[in-house]
Amino acid sequence: MERRTLLGLGIAGIGALALTSQASALQYYPKSSDKKWAVLFATWCGSSRDAGVWISEGLGGIADVYDLRENPDLKKFDNIIIGSSIRSGKVKPEIKQYLEANASWLKDKIRGLYIVCGNGQKPITPEIEKKYVTDQLQAYSSAKDVPSHVFLGRVTAALLDPPIREALLSRGGEYDNLKRSESLAFGQELLKHA
Repeated sequence: MERRTLLGLGIAGIGALALTSQASALQYYPKSSDKKWAVLFATWCGSSRDAGVWISEGLGGIADVYDLRENPDLKKFDNIIIGSSIRSGKVKPEIKQYLEANASWLKDKIRGLYIVCGNGQKPITPEIEKKYVTDQLQAYSSAKDVPSHVFLGRVTAALLDPPIREALLSRGGEYDNLKRSESLAFGQELLKHA
């Protein structure tokens, strides 16, 4: 093949790629569904993010997953799942503010609520579910009668602010009790209730 022909084919190929959507950066695209699903989470160390992604997998991969810090526009979604991590017995202040500010349109779209917390690495009780889900996420969003779940969490010291990191390390250090299988099962439960 002549150099001129090879160069021409190369330029044509690059031009063709530039015109197609296949040349764009890789992104996570959920499966299609007749209803649009989203998971919105607020997290300190990434546990609520991981749970949200796994919940979407349990839904069959039909939900977009958003970090609250992205400030996503969720009005186009039919079904929304809300999650937050807990610190000092409270959800992230930003999720509280978001839920209260958007409760009027959000309350009828919420299909599930979840919390990720360390809980002193003790089993989750109905009292813990009430304290974190009912009294916080549900109250702030005005959501009624939706499935909810509290997951035991994970702490990665490197992701914490220095004073909190030191306190954690003095009490025994890192732990990881977040289970993918539990998150998948919650996603499947949500799909059945939709």
